[in-house]
Amino acid sequence: MSVDRWRRVLASPWQRGAAAAAAGALPALAFPEPSLWWFAYAALVPWLLLIRSAPTWRRAAYDGWLGGAGFMVAVHHWLMPNLHVFTLVVGLLLGVLWAPWGLLVRRLLGGAPSLRRVAGALVLVPSGWLAVELVRSWDLLGGPWGLLGASQWQVTPALRLASLGGVWLVSLLIVVLNTAFAICVALPTARTAAVAGGLTVAVAGSAAWAWAPLPDRTGSVRIAVVQPGVIQGGVDGQERRFDREEALTRQLAGQAVDLVVWGESSVSSDLGRRPDLRDRLTALSREVGADLLVNVDARRSERPGIFKSSVLVGPDGPTGARYDKMRLVPFGEYIPFRSVLGWATSVGEAAAEDRRRGTAPVVMDVPGGGGLRIGPLVCFETAFPDMSRRLARDGTEVLVAQSATSTFQQSWAPGQHASLAALRAAETWRPMVHATLTGVSAVHGPRGEAVGDRLGTSSSTATVYEVPLGGGTSPYVRFGDWALYGSLAALAAFGALDAARAFRRPAPGPPAPPVHTAHGSAGHPRR
Repeated sequence: MSVDRWRRVLASPWQRGAAAAAAGALPALAFPEPSLWWFAYAALVPWLLLIRSAPTWRRAAYDGWLGGAGFMVAVHHWLMPNLHVFTLVVGLLLGVLWAPWGLLVRRLLGGAPSLRRVAGALVLVPSGWLAVELVRSWDLLGGPWGLLGASQWQVTPALRLASLGGVWLVSLLIVVLNTAFAICVALPTARTAAVAGGLTVAVAGSAAWAWAPLPDRTGSVRIAVVQPGVIQGGVDGQERRFDREEALTRQLAGQAVDLVVWGESSVSSDLGRRPDLRDRLTALSREVGADLLVNVDARRSERPGIFKSSVLVGPDGPTGARYDKMRLVPFGEYIPFRSVLGWATSVGEAAAEDRRRGTAPVVMDVPGGGGLRIGPLVCFETAFPDMSRRLARDGTEVLVAQSATSTFQQSWAPGQHASLAALRAAETWRPMVHATLTGVSAVHGPRGEAVGDRLGTSSSTATVYEVPLGGGTSPYVRFGDWALYGSLAALAAFGALDAARAFRRPAPGPPAPPVHTAHGSAGHPRR
């Protein structure tokens, strides 16, 4: 397309809006299933260039908003068969969070910026992106699915950086390099500064990768993952699924496993209401010689409402260790602001009844695992870095995620979900076992490295993993979200400086009187 043709396209508000949405959607290609992880380091450049060229502040805000909507829809597109048009509505609502980022990009990179503004952009544009990621990570707004740093789950240097500053530090690095590339493309006079800034970040990242501490190796445990696969059929299907899980688990007898993990919603009835299921699980634990971590998705006998709970069952029955899921999937397990958004149930498969939330994380002692301490997370909760960090600080040795993606088997969702285990393991120096009812099951060691083979969406099997244990405390667990707080501090300082400049700028006074000359006033010449 010629330059003139492109300028005519951008002159049309509708065509420019479509271009912004398409540019915002590009980073989704860095995530599984395409897994073009390297593309993340340039994927934001078209969006940045578009915002920079905005003729007005309002247009820059629109470009940020529509690009954000495109990004949110792209990374959540697999929800469309269930939420239908509501997926677009949610994308447009959440895309508003990028409107201030669009204003920030135009403020720093629009027109012919000075070298000082260019240097500021290399710090503040990435900081603004992190601020958006922080706000949208609130579980009531959908949670931190698709954080840009999560696209680097299979890149060893990025995992090392995650152990220092979490996924936030990886996101920050990605946006810095995207900003530097955009400056090189659009501002030839500032290329030296952009290259210097990009190289500084690259060298600092390389040094961190080379010198960052590593977890100690403290032994290993044998953990079995039971994945029954998709079994259709309502209540009958639930019973057949339990039978299948039971049969697969029985194959583990004699394999000296320390723990057996079933996926999310693997038991569809409360064990207090179904003593027959409780007795079958107890007998199965005795036969295999290991405790079973199952997941009960049912109405509780002793409390009102439906809970999703990780329950540990040993050879003498339930051990009393139970974790109730705390962060629920919006629309899938509850409808936020149901009084306003309850109509979503009429256009998709939104939750007819809200699940109940747990109140606190739980670290479980596995009696049959030689004193092993595990920290369970349920499905969506693996996206939240603060939850796994809290479990690591509380003494967890192995993070265990129980998941199910039966509704989204043929989409990008199972691969994206399983990839989060690598990040959470690298951040905490604690291995993570991601066990699915259906979907992709995976195990990652304390450095984020893959352990054994993944179980794909078509698998129906029980597999034993030799899981390495990690010792020590990672810098991220020790110091927390310092990269995020540093970004917020930079934005606050920038805002304060801008406010101070505006305060110091003298207000315009009254117009000066006309100057009188021999030929009349300068403002009003004689006629």
